[in-house]
Amino acid sequence: MIYVFFLLLVTAVWGWTFVLVKDAISQYPTLPFLAIRFLLAFAVMALLVRRLPTRRELWVGAVAGGVLAGGYLTQTVGLTMTSPGNSGLITGLFVVFTPLIDRVFGMPLHRWTVIAVIGALIGTVMLVGGPGGFGLGDLLTVACAALYALHIVLLSRWSPGLRSAPLAMVQMGMGAVIFTGGGAWQLRMPSPYVWLAIVVTAVFASALAFYIQTWAQQHLSASRTAVILTTEPAWAVVAAFILAGQRFTVLQAVGALVMLASIVGHELAHLIFKPDGGQASA
Repeated sequence: MIYVFFLLLVTAVWGWTFVLVKDAISQYPTLPFLAIRFLLAFAVMALLVRRLPTRRELWVGAVAGGVLAGGYLTQTVGLTMTSPGNSGLITGLFVVFTPLIDRVFGMPLHRWTVIAVIGALIGTVMLVGGPGGFGLGDLLTVACAALYALHIVLLSRWSPGLRSAPLAMVQMGMGAVIFTGGGAWQLRMPSPYVWLAIVVTAVFASALAFYIQTWAQQHLSASRTAVILTTEPAWAVVAAFILAGQRFTVLQAVGALVMLASIVGHELAHLIFKPDGGQASA
């Protein structure tokens, strides 16, 4: 299905930008980086949309955009204190957080979700080197994963029937307002490399990516969207290995595998089994 194909492209872009952003924010303040990124993303979407959002699109986009901004803030600040590979893997916890948050809205919570959550948490502890290995950056990234999961749930419940482009534009605009208000006093001219990171993340990882996600989620459930996005942590690990030279200890490598197995296994269970526990038909 075309929605699946484009969402897979989005996960690849997101996964490979962890290293890019890590290097950029080591040279430039985080809030101004996010402010310029979202201002540019909003400008790109405004050029594409060329029409005003409806009142409901404005309301839904503002709420979803505020949650998304919180996710980006916690992830980007966390990335200053943890590795790109760790950040990508821990961010992938949004896949198991999504059904947990969906449960608040009345969706059933299945036994494989509970198993996956336990497995993912064990893998996370191993990834950071044991119970005492959690740093502030890792904890902020866990919060990011929960906010991303909430963003997925909100879009799946509120976006059907709304136009994708205006909704994505409002989300980018809300992020721009929040980050500019919080970091305007730190603004200065970015270096050429930081500009490269801003343009790539603004155009491809923000404007176009969330336009595609918003469009796809008008046709896909929150859980199915999470299924498709499970490839993002794997892309992040590959990028961290190739581009940043990150290496894992044996404990961390096993933890990463446990996390990925929990995430992917949880989503495969949704495809194999019916909600009532019976096997799905082919």
